[in-house]
Amino acid sequence: MSIDKSQAASVEGTVDAPAAAADAAPAVDPRLLVREQGFAGYVVEFKRKMRAGDLGAMPVVVGLIIICAIFQSLNSAFLGAENLNNIFVAMVATGMMSVGIIFVLLLGEIDLSVGSVSGVSSAITAVMSVTHGINEWLAVLAALAAGAVIGALHGFFFARIGAPAFAVTLAGLLFWNGFMLQILGSNGTINIDGEGVVGKLTTYYFSDVAAAYLLAVVAVAGYFLSAFLGNRRRAAAGIPSRPLSDIVLRTVLLAVAAFAVAIMFNQYKGLPLAVLLFAIVLVGSDFVLRRTAYGRKVFALGGSVEASRRAGINVTAVRVSVFAIAGCFASVGGLFWASKIAAANQSAGSGDLLMNVIAAAVIGGTSLFGGRGRTWNALLGVLVITSIQYGLALQGIATPIQYMITGGVLLATVVIDSITRKTQKTAGRA
Repeated sequence: MSIDKSQAASVEGTVDAPAAAADAAPAVDPRLLVREQGFAGYVVEFKRKMRAGDLGAMPVVVGLIIICAIFQSLNSAFLGAENLNNIFVAMVATGMMSVGIIFVLLLGEIDLSVGSVSGVSSAITAVMSVTHGINEWLAVLAALAAGAVIGALHGFFFARIGAPAFAVTLAGLLFWNGFMLQILGSNGTINIDGEGVVGKLTTYYFSDVAAAYLLAVVAVAGYFLSAFLGNRRRAAAGIPSRPLSDIVLRTVLLAVAAFAVAIMFNQYKGLPLAVLLFAIVLVGSDFVLRRTAYGRKVFALGGSVEASRRAGINVTAVRVSVFAIAGCFASVGGLFWASKIAAANQSAGSGDLLMNVIAAAVIGGTSLFGGRGRTWNALLGVLVITSIQYGLALQGIATPIQYMITGGVLLATVVIDSITRKTQKTAGRA
């Protein structure tokens, strides 16, 4: 019995599908290897993944380490608390939008309108709250609802009418950009209240040192409980589970990283509100994709539309909902961009934003071919892109060179994704 794409992409080490090639070696659940062989089991599983092209997040993590090492050697301020805080806050807007794009990419589709939709959301919020004096919370909710409706409209034309997603969202890119310019009016720029709801998204910090440490504790404890309880369920069902020592080791490594980040935040202004909200979104969206029936349907559609339809999945509804999610997250990202510049203006959603949103998802490990990816990929990918941008800015490198370097990183990632896919087919895992 084969395993669907959602299971193959969701947890570290799932049971592999039977080899399609006659000479493909049978896969063994890594949990069983670790339980039976201890540390040697990690080595065996690592070698198997390398042969099968299952690189996971390793390339982007290694790349991020190399990026940090290079820029730190060029400028000692790169890994300073202030610069790292700026990187973490700056990445949130793009990261929020990238989370929505990941849902679309899991279907094997693309949404080119997210940049324009983000601009529309900031314009709606500014016009309602500043120009017309409407309560800012209501303006924010209206902007988020507008993003979801716009995304659902794109999904309708794609899923129900049958128009290609590329063409539909390209038309959306142009239309919603024009709509944004229209509602902003002749002035083109509306300043927002820096002390308001939107203004504080990127400027508010929890100055109490306990906040950052509390977030680290919650993250570590949450991971341990999730892994421990999940293991108990697997053991009760009689399927391979990780030994307690393995869970403890992973928890310790996470704790080291989490508290290191907390210490870094507290060396500057404290825990940024933007980072806290991004963490909540990542955890919530990851839960939806990996732990709910809806998430399994999204992965199933990315694997095979026809097989999903025969399994009773409402293909049209899932597709429309995915584009609605992408539109809503585009609106969230637009609010963070408005907060960063304290205004809604005609340049919102333009420039390299769309490229960075898609690049973050792909660089982080989400496949352009559908069926493989996690929302945590948005975090890894946007960290890479933002680190490159800030590192080059510290060196005084011109913007055109920044575009070229980011484009080169994206091309390298797509090449790795294509090679990995071919390797997996050869190994009988695709």
